[in-house]
Order: sequence, then structure tokens, then C-alpha cells
Amino acid sequence: MVKWFWQRDTPLRALALRTRGDAGDATRVDFAELAPELNRFLGQAAYLQLGYFETLSRLIRATPELEEKEALSRAAGAALVKHRAILDIIREQGDDPTQLMLPFREHLDAFRRKTIGVRPRETLLAVYITAGMLDDFYLALASSYGETGRRVAEILREDDDTDEIVAILTQTIESDKEWRSLLSMWARRLVGDTLLVARQALRPERLAVDEHRVEPVYTELMGAHARRMDAMGLAA
Repeated sequence: MVKWFWQRDTPLRALALRTRGDAGDATRVDFAELAPELNRFLGQAAYLQLGYFETLSRLIRATPELEEKEALSRAAGAALVKHRAILDIIREQGDDPTQLMLPFREHLDAFRRKTIGVRPRETLLAVYITAGMLDDFYLALASSYGETGRRVAEILREDDDTDEIVAILTQTIESDKEWRSLLSMWARRLVGDTLLVARQALRPERLAVDEHRVEPVYTELMGAHARRMDAMGLAA
């Protein structure tokens, strides 16, 4: 079952920094100055989607219930579609997708390994939380790249088919107080590592003198994260 954004029961990923907006909005302009070069933005955005797909595929193999396998396969398929769509943009730019993604493989694979929980439900929550926060972050960055950024933003806004994942997690949380406590703690552990990935995407030479400019973006990311957690009955 596919739901459009306005039909969703869970909160939208709505960051105020998705577009540059009015010329007088200093926060948006300042954040754009921290954005990396276009090829770095595209390479990391593409590899992140590939990582979501890989982790969800791993979960499919570890899940015995057919209905849950189908839900996970739809979410994995959505991530793969986004990955391929960003690769198409990279090729149109005249670049090699593999070469653009390669610099990010080591640290993003290390990040993804940190999000593999002891139990499949922990890993499932990790994918939902980290993908939500990082997609929000890349939507905020996309406004810095003109028409190419607009196209990437459209890709990232496509339905990610996670409604059923949220339903699986919510049912698990509501079934057992111990699960609620465990998943709340696990989600809190993920936030720091996820924000570090976001920070590493920015221009390091600009962060050295302008780190204060990214704080409003982190605030927006944490607000959206809290709404996702609240929707599942978890404390952020």
C-alpha cells in the first residue's frame, strides 16, 4: 500500500531549510556557504541510499515472517530507486558514479556497521531514524546547487515506503515495555553518530570558522527526529 505525503499518519520530514527562501533569510544563505562541492554532495547522497538498501536487504534475510519481508522489500526497493536516480544525475554531469562514491565508502560503511543492532528490530529502527535524519539533512543541502539540487530534492522527497516499517516498530513497542525502553535507548545512541555523518559532509575549512552557522540546521534535524520518535511512542 502506497500513501502520498499528505495521506501519511506519521509526521512529514519538513525542514525549514529545504529551500533558500526569501533573500532576507540569513540562516539559509549562511548554511549554503558550508555546502560541499556538487560532486561530493552527489557521491555521498548516492552512497547513503545504497547503504539503506543494503541494510534493509540484510534484514529481509533475517526476517522469517513473509508479510514483514514484503514490507522491508518495498522500503529497500524505494532506496534503490533513489540511489539509481542520483546515479543518473551524476552520469549526466559527465562523472563516474563509482569514483564519486568511493571516497565515502569507508566511513559510511563504518557508520552503517554501528547501526547494526544485536536484534533485527534495533537495526530496523536504526535504518528508519538515520535515513530520516540524513535525508532531511541532504534536502537542506540540496538548495545550494540550483537546478541539480532541485532534482536531487525531488528524488529524496519520493515516497520511501516506510509506513509499514513504522507500523512494525509501533506494534513491537506497544507489545512490551522492555522493547519500548530498549528501542528508546538505542535510538538515542544513534543520534550522535548520525549528526557526525552530517557534519562530515560539510566543508571542513568553512566549519573551522563558521561552525555556529550549522546549529540551526541541527536544531531542525532534532525537531524532525523528535516528531518521528513521538509518533512511535518513543522518547527522543
